Amino acid sequence: MVHLAVADEPGPARVGFVVSKAVGNAVVRNRVQRRLRHLAREHLAALPGSAVLVIRALPASAEASYPELGDDLTRCLGRVSA
Repeated sequence: MVHLAVADEPGPARVGFVVSKAVGNAVVRNRVQRRLRHLAREHLAALPGSAVLVIRALPASAEASYPELGDDLTRCLGRVSA
């Protein structure tokens, strides 16, 4: 799940992550967050300036492969940026 807000004040785009305990234990949550952070870096240049992007990992992301997470993130970013 992705939320995007564009702030009025100028500044760089920011990304935040929400990975709850429903995703798994600490090791699983950290692995999901690292994967999402790396994937979000690829899309950071496409975000409008001063954008705030919040990526919320759902429990299914614990079993998702890296390409599946990438496809889901691309799909979600396409929805919110339209």
